[in-house]
Amino acid sequence: MKKRIVVRAHAKINLDLRILGRRADGYHELRTVLQTLELHDTLTLSSSDQAFELRSEAEGVPGDRTNLIWRAADALWSAAGRPGEARGATVTLAKRIPVRSGLGGGSADAAAALMGLSRVWRLTMAPGRLSWVAAKLGADVPFFLCGGTALGLGRGDEVYPLAEMPRSHVALLVPTVGIATTEAYAWYDESRTGQTTNAEPAVGSSPPFTRRLLDRARLQNDFTPAVEARHPIVKTLRERLAASGAFVAALSGSGSAVFGLFGSEARAKAAVRTCRDLRCTGLVTRTISRREL
Repeated sequence: MKKRIVVRAHAKINLDLRILGRRADGYHELRTVLQTLELHDTLTLSSSDQAFELRSEAEGVPGDRTNLIWRAADALWSAAGRPGEARGATVTLAKRIPVRSGLGGGSADAAAALMGLSRVWRLTMAPGRLSWVAAKLGADVPFFLCGGTALGLGRGDEVYPLAEMPRSHVALLVPTVGIATTEAYAWYDESRTGQTTNAEPAVGSSPPFTRRLLDRARLQNDFTPAVEARHPIVKTLRERLAASGAFVAALSGSGSAVFGLFGSEARAKAAVRTCRDLRCTGLVTRTISRREL
């Protein structure tokens, strides 16, 4: 019988993101606190007798081998020791997470594909092996295999669960401009020209948590100054959320999405309404824990 599986690919925000320097391998050393959101894409996976196929009608999302879902299929097929190209599955993607926004949509889709295809292809793979495959696809991908509130080290791919933060309602504002991660790193590096670049923590950059509990007053994102200098709309949106009463208002990842954390859904919706005069898409969602995934 043909198998059909539906998997959710949840978005994330970066509650805290510190760039500690440049590594010997050319990547940047990170320390980031990640948090899963209820907002999600949906992957429907079906077994087939044909070559692997990816279907999506989402604007700006490729349906070919450049898509992280397809790359995840190829990587998992190879890791399982199966010969030739991936086959035996069709994936249909329903996209809701905005692209190029710093919300991790592509990485979340890749992780969901790894988990769903493991079931469709009836693979038995140790969690550590699956995480290894995920890390080869992108620095954020291993986080989406566990979710909740977590610490990311290294390139962001070394993931350690933290105590779950209390449930918060989240106002997301996504400007029309999209930002590629490579662009944001280049802007950050340019802003740091002449400063130390070794991968050592800067003075005052100790983790914003004690006994794995977050200190909201110490959260920051090191991409913020460089991104806001080139896209002032990001600063405007962040300040609007703060003025609306968000207890945290910040850039997520390398942007361009800005998020605000609120104690109630009504307050989050009201904050989004204050930005109707600006060129952005507003969404309201909430944080979710590992137990809810």
